[in-house]
Amino acid sequence: MEFVVISGRSGSGKTTALQLLEDSGFICIDNLPVNLLPTLITEVSEAPNSSSMKFAVGIDARNVGGDLSRFPEILEWALQKQNAHFTVVYLDASDQVLIKRFSETRRKHPLSNKTTGLREAIRSENTILDPVARVSDITIDTSNLTLHELRTAVKKKVAGAEGQGVALMFESFGFKYGVPVDADFVFDVRSLPNPYWQPELRAHTGLQTPVMDFLGSQPQVTSMYEDIVQFLEKWIPSFEQNNRSYLTIAIGCTGGMHRSVYLADKLSAHFQKLYPNVQTRHRQLTQTSP
Repeated sequence: MEFVVISGRSGSGKTTALQLLEDSGFICIDNLPVNLLPTLITEVSEAPNSSSMKFAVGIDARNVGGDLSRFPEILEWALQKQNAHFTVVYLDASDQVLIKRFSETRRKHPLSNKTTGLREAIRSENTILDPVARVSDITIDTSNLTLHELRTAVKKKVAGAEGQGVALMFESFGFKYGVPVDADFVFDVRSLPNPYWQPELRAHTGLQTPVMDFLGSQPQVTSMYEDIVQFLEKWIPSFEQNNRSYLTIAIGCTGGMHRSVYLADKLSAHFQKLYPNVQTRHRQLTQTSP
């Protein structure tokens, strides 16, 4: 049996994620009180055809009649007692993005009321959902994702994750736009020679030959690359053995256009020779604003 828990702050895309899983053959239940989760898991696991069943449950801050502080305890019990593959997926976005989404749709936040405004309600969810966030297997930052990109991410990371081994995502980014919240490893490469200060290279990116030639000729860049490869080759198998289905390796420079792009692409090419599911994303190259 495959069991997926979808959680996250309101407006982060939980409904879209559940709809994608439903389209992928999962039986989906939204807004399940956490106290009912053990009963559901027990009933499903005892069904005659449970080994072939796929369930997805949405748990959010409303959680009527439930206590989310019990979630880690329930998850531990389920992992020890039930014959199932469990994945906890946590969706989130920046406060500013969530506020913008609620403002644009004019929806009421489920935790807002006469005394609690939108901004306060959004921030309070961090505390309420922290027990779930802390034990999540996969965290997806939806701040800069379209609905299509979110569905693709869920499909790759969740719906298609079972039995394929660990999937690796190499993501370049600019520190001045913030660190990706879904990163499992973050490597800071801002100490490396910066093509930005070469006038003839400034307009190019780390995917273009002039910048690639410049960075490829720098001993510091080669040394950094080799050290990261050595580290990841040593520790990725450990995460695989711990049943991790997805790892995001974020490479950051100042603006996310040159050094991080070059190294993320080079690392991705290396690990594609070792793992069947390796993806690359250049955050600053795919958006016009942070």
